Formats: sequence, C-alpha cells, structure tokens
Amino acid sequence: MSTASTSPDTSTDTAAETTRDRALARLRDLVGRPDADFHDGQFEAVSALVDDRSRALVVQRTGWGKSAVYFVATMLLRERGAGPTILVSPLLALMRDQVEAAARAGVRALTINSANRHEWDDVVARLRDDTVDVLLVSPERLNNPDFRDEHLPALVARCGLLVIDEAHCISDWGHDFRPDYRRLRDLVAALPDGIPVLATTATANRRVVADVEEQLGGSAAAGAVRTIRGPLARRSLRLGVLALEDATARLAWLAGHLADLPGSGIVYTLTVSAADDTARVLRRAGHDVAAYTGQTDPAEREELEGRLKRNEVKALIATSALGMGFDKPDLGFVVHLGAPSSPVAYYQQVGRAGRATDSADVLLLPGPEDRAIWAYFATAAMPTEEKATALLAALGPQVQSTRVLESRVDLRASTLELLLKVLDVDGAARRVPGGWVSTGQPWSYDRDRYERIAAAREAEQRAMLDYESTPGCRMEFLQRQLDDPDAGPCGRCDRCAGVWYPAAVEADARATIAGELDRVGVPVEPRKLWPTGADTLGVPVKGRIAPGEQVETGRVLARLTDLGWGGRLRQVLDTGAPDAECPPELLRACVQVLADWDWASRPTAVVAVPSRGRPRFTESLARGLAEIGRLPYLGALGPRGGGPSGGPGGNSTYRLAGVWDRFDASALDVPAGAPVLLVDDLIDSRWTVTVAGRELRRAGAGAVLPFAAALRA
Repeated sequence: MSTASTSPDTSTDTAAETTRDRALARLRDLVGRPDADFHDGQFEAVSALVDDRSRALVVQRTGWGKSAVYFVATMLLRERGAGPTILVSPLLALMRDQVEAAARAGVRALTINSANRHEWDDVVARLRDDTVDVLLVSPERLNNPDFRDEHLPALVARCGLLVIDEAHCISDWGHDFRPDYRRLRDLVAALPDGIPVLATTATANRRVVADVEEQLGGSAAAGAVRTIRGPLARRSLRLGVLALEDATARLAWLAGHLADLPGSGIVYTLTVSAADDTARVLRRAGHDVAAYTGQTDPAEREELEGRLKRNEVKALIATSALGMGFDKPDLGFVVHLGAPSSPVAYYQQVGRAGRATDSADVLLLPGPEDRAIWAYFATAAMPTEEKATALLAALGPQVQSTRVLESRVDLRASTLELLLKVLDVDGAARRVPGGWVSTGQPWSYDRDRYERIAAAREAEQRAMLDYESTPGCRMEFLQRQLDDPDAGPCGRCDRCAGVWYPAAVEADARATIAGELDRVGVPVEPRKLWPTGADTLGVPVKGRIAPGEQVETGRVLARLTDLGWGGRLRQVLDTGAPDAECPPELLRACVQVLADWDWASRPTAVVAVPSRGRPRFTESLARGLAEIGRLPYLGALGPRGGGPSGGPGGNSTYRLAGVWDRFDASALDVPAGAPVLLVDDLIDSRWTVTVAGRELRRAGAGAVLPFAAALRA
C-alpha cells in the first residue's frame, strides 16, 4: 500500500506535465475558480488513472475532493478517445449531487435508477450516440435483469473508466456493507485490459483497505492496486458528547439550544419513530425542522434536501437515510440523538458538516436504549444458516417471485431480499425477469465468515461506547479507529479545549417536553388483504378480507421505539422482564388513549387475547380497562389446537398460519351486533388481532376495536 502526500515530480516527464496542465484546467472549470490547485494526492490519483491506466483506491476525508478526481480523469480520458465512465453510486441523493457537479464542469452525466425508469430509453439512446460522459448507476441496478442482460455487456465493452464510490460498502468489514456491492468484483474482472478503475471512500481502516484492494485486484495483467491515503482529521469539526439521563432531557436540551447552533444542520436519530417524534416536538417548540427517513416519499426527500441546502430549514431530523454523499459544504452542525453502532459510521455521518467552513459543531447525545437498537438491527441484517438453507430449499429452476417465496419460507420481505442478494452474489441464485431461480450450483453457509463479521460488529459497538467515555481527544479517537497514521489531538473538542456546549437542561423546558412525550395513542390500521400463498400453508383464504370479518382501526399506547412511553413499555414488555400486572401509570395512560379515541360507537364489552408470554399483564390490562370504563369483562378467547404458535419475525404468510383457527369465542357471551374492545399486550404483525377479531365477528360482535399497550415498530 502506498501513501501519497504530494503530487509526483513532473519536471522531467513531458507527458505527465501535459497531463497536469490539462488536469488543472479541468479542475478550475469544475470548481469555478481560476486559482484552484490540486490537494495533496489528487493529481497523483488522476495521473494513475489517465497516464498509467491503473487501479486505484483513494481513502480521503469527506470534502477532500474525491469527485474532482473522477470527473477530471473522465474529461481527460474522453479527450483521448475513451468511452464513458461508469460510476457506481449507492444513493439517489448522492447521484443527484454528482450529476449537478458534473454539469457545472461541462461533463455530460446521466443516471439510471429506480426513480427514473421512464428515462431509461433516452439514456440508452444517448449512450449509443456517445453523448454521455458519465453514467451513474446503483449497485442494485447492475443486477436488474433487463439492464444486466441487454445493456451492461455493451457498456462494459466501451467503458473508459470504472468508479466505485463509497467503496467501503464492498467490504464485509465496512460499516455499511451492502451485498449488491460484492458483485462489483465480477464487474471489475469483466473489464477489458487497460481500463482504469477507481474506488473512493472516506471511511476505511486497514482491514477494509486490504479487503477492497483484493476486490479490485482483477487479473494478474491488471497489476497492483495503488492506494492513495491522506489524513482523515476534520479540522473544522468541534466534537463533543453530552450524556443526559433520558429522552426527555435530551429533547429538552435540543429544543432549548437548537437555535444557538451555527447555520443549518442535521439531527440524526436511530429509528424512524424517533425522527418523527423529534421533529414533532421541535416544531411545537417553534423550530423550523422536518423529518427525513427511509419512509419519506422520494419526491419529498428531494424537496427536503433542497430546503436544507438553501438554509430554508434549521435542521432535518433524519435517520441514516440521509447519509453517504449528501453534499452541503456549509452544513453548520450535526447532532446525534442516540449513537450509531460504530465510530466509523459516526465519523461518516459527522463528516457531512464543516466541509467548506472554518468551524462546525458536532454533538452526540447518547441514550440508554442505543445498545438494544444496535442489537435489533444487527440481528435483522445477518443471514443465519437456518434461513439460508430454508430459502435454498424453496428455490428451484422455475422462476419464483418474492411474493411466492414469502409463502414458502418464513422470512420477512426485507430479510428475504437481503438473503437472495447474498445467494446471488455467491452464485447459488440468480435474479431473472419475474423473480428468482436457483442456479443449481453447490453452496454452503460460511459460518466462520459470518461469525467473524458478528464479532467485528460487537467490537465496533464496544468502541463506540469507548468513544463516549474516552478521556482523550475525540477526533484522534475516530482517526485511530480508521487506522489513520496522522492521528493526533485536534485541540478543539470538549476533551482538548474544554466543554463548549451548555450542559444544563432548564426545568421549564423539561416539563414542556415531558408533556409532549406523554402524549399517548398511536392508530393501528387493520389488515384488509390476506397474504399471498396462505393456502400453501393450509390457510384457506385469499384476496380481500370480507368486510364482515375485518376489525376496525385500533390503538396502542405507544410504539416500543417511541421516545416517550417507548422506554417504559420496553421495561415492562422486554423478553427478559417478568410477567406482572399492568403498572398503574401504564393503565392510566391506556385509559387516556381510550378517552381520546374517536370511535364511531363506544364498546360495550371487553375481551382479552390469550397471551402466551404475558397472560398476567394482558388480563390485568383488560380487566382494568373494563372496570374503569364500567364495561363487562367477558374473559379471554379460548385457545384452540394448542393456541397460537410462532414468534416475532417471519413474514405475513407464516405469521397468519401460526394464529389461524387458534382462537375460540364459543365460551364467551359476545353481545350480538355490539362493538367489542379486544385487548392484547403487544401488536406486531397485526395477524393475531385480525384472526382473533374475525372470530369475535363470526361469534356475533358488530365491530371489534383492537387495543394493546404497545406496537413493536
């Protein structure tokens, strides 16, 4: 691995001197400044691609100018008759910024992605006419059957430069590993000899660098990978960590001090519900903010990005959906309500700030719930041998859609898609028009690999906790996590220069936020369609649920992930917590939900779901609601056939099969034609209350109103 600190000496090399002159002119066009010059390492990277036609990995901090390298190299290569650049980019927001940056320099850049399917034919025609300099594609698009089979081979044959942006995603050890990136190794190997390849990232330690170098290795004729690495310290960032006791205090601090932070910025949360809650609370406190999550409509996301860039909002309250590549050079601050699961991921997100300013504030407000959230996401993302084996057994030579596969394998849609991609990259499955097929190639679960990845993730989580409590420089800590040889004290963070942020939370602000977070009641929409393939598991239903068998829109006190009641509900309903009677404060809050419920007709009786895990809690909640509401408590539905089976996770078809025909209302005196309140401890997939409610409707209830203490997501 080589490290670049200065541009190469070109005094005796006329060709290199000419390249540098042309490159410098192009750079100045790109940035719009006649006095611009290359940063250390930039021209070395350009020359490696243009003069040497090498494979290069650039590891440089955010804002160093990695995009300038590939745009300048593209222009020089095109001048020499090369074909268009293929730029593999992970996010739509990043693509939009890259296309705009290219246009400013006269680079004709187009993109093919899931949001512009209507433009594909025009893009292909322009590629055919050679009027495109850069084509941006997502790694997922490379495996789209139409694109992969009809367009990619010709594009690869004409490719003048391949660029892999955010290249840490290639690596198993990268903080944002994505299975689709792993197939880029095959794309690199398919390139004609002499085609340069550039991989770029701001977040790679030694292990990730070595992994990416191996992925870029290609054929022996391609030669070694040249790695150009610079110092990763962000001198403009002023880092700090403020530990407060609970979500109320964290939000009260933010509501009281958001206006004092410089310019506009990003407030990161770990979950969608936390982003929504935070945005709501801050807006009520008078701040101009908006939520930005993976559930935000794509058009709205683009609008929100533009508003933040134009400083029309104080902050976007965002999940990691607003991450890699979002480019606002003057972003004034980044605040985290809850810590990311690794220092490397944290460095990547805070690197959005202070790219073109002398100073930007970065503050972490960790929460006690962080570790539970890390564990949940780690479990959801890691394929298990049991899941992989079951999916392989369900695949065959006939094309099967993901909908059909969901009816044959007990996997959530997101887990199923992830595992299919893993099997695809490993050669055991293939995506084709209409779905997926088995390739028939032998495949075995790489237990050692996944155990090593799991161990690495756990080590990263411990390191994040160490970052929060380190007595030394915080920037130096992050640099050392990235194996930066130039790591050293920054002189600006709260450890080097002292606490720069106010630590006190005003009592009035805390009381106001507590009142906001104590708001109760979350609607739960009813299921209206039976899942595809239910009949294959012995459940004789399909299509729409008959109106006379549906439940009404239900309510829960709160989501388990909510910032307010979520923490208290997790303490009571956590897997390790003992089954006990519903605490009085929870019961009072549930009564308030019922009081605020705008139902068409008040329920006339209460029925409980027979709970396997928390029968004492569920019955005490149902009895308590009945007593306070002066309603008859009819008891719990009887279990039929051993009662419900299955557990959290899995997909809709299997969750339905686990509760189908498992409830019996025959022993209950259900009032004919009257509304019934159906009480459970926790609503997850909604199939339990759907099937239990159907049984009550068939027993004569006029309407069923589902209610539970918590909603899992």
